[in-house]
Amino acid sequence: MYQEANPPDSPQETCADGVVWLRPEYQGRQGELVTLADGARLVGVSRSAISNWQARHTNFPALVLLTGPLHKRTKWVVATELVSFARAQQQRRHGPRASHRSPQRPGAQIAAEQTAHYEEVLRTLTEREQRQAKALARTRAAKRAAGQKLTRARARLTAEIEAVARLGTAQDHNTATTEKEPRP
Repeated sequence: MYQEANPPDSPQETCADGVVWLRPEYQGRQGELVTLADGARLVGVSRSAISNWQARHTNFPALVLLTGPLHKRTKWVVATELVSFARAQQQRRHGPRASHRSPQRPGAQIAAEQTAHYEEVLRTLTEREQRQAKALARTRAAKRAAGQKLTRARARLTAEIEAVARLGTAQDHNTATTEKEPRP
C-alpha cells in the first residue's frame, strides 16, 4: 500500500506530487500530522474503526492533507485531534450508554432473583410432595382395607360354596337312599 512516511514540506512539492492541503494553516507544521493508518495504531484501534468513525461521526477530526495519486489517497489529520476524538469514543463506549437498549442489570441482582425464584419453586415442589405423600398414605390405607374386605368376602364365598356343596352332597345322598327304598 502506498503511503508517504512524512507529509511534504513545501507547497512546491504539493503541486508537483498531487498533494492537496485542506487546512492550509498546518503547512509548515507537518510534525503535528498523522495518517489515518498510523493514527489507528496510535490510539490502539483497527483501521476499519477509524474509517467507521470518519463515516459515522460529523465531529471526526477534519482532514488536513491528502497525498498520493487520485485513486489511492493517503489522508492526514492532526494527531492531537484524533487522540482526543478516540478518547471521547472510548469513554462513550465504556461509560453509560444512551442507546435504545435497556440497561443491563447487575449480576448480583440477577443471581438474587434466580435464587428467590428457585427457592419458591423448591417450596412449591416440597408442598406438592407432602400432599402426594399424604394422598399415597390414604391410598395405601384404602388398599389395605379393601384387601381385608376382599379376604373376608372370599372367606364367606368359600364357606357358602362349601355349604352348598355339602347340601348338594347330602341331598344326593338322601335322594339315592330314598330311591333304593320301595315305595308303598
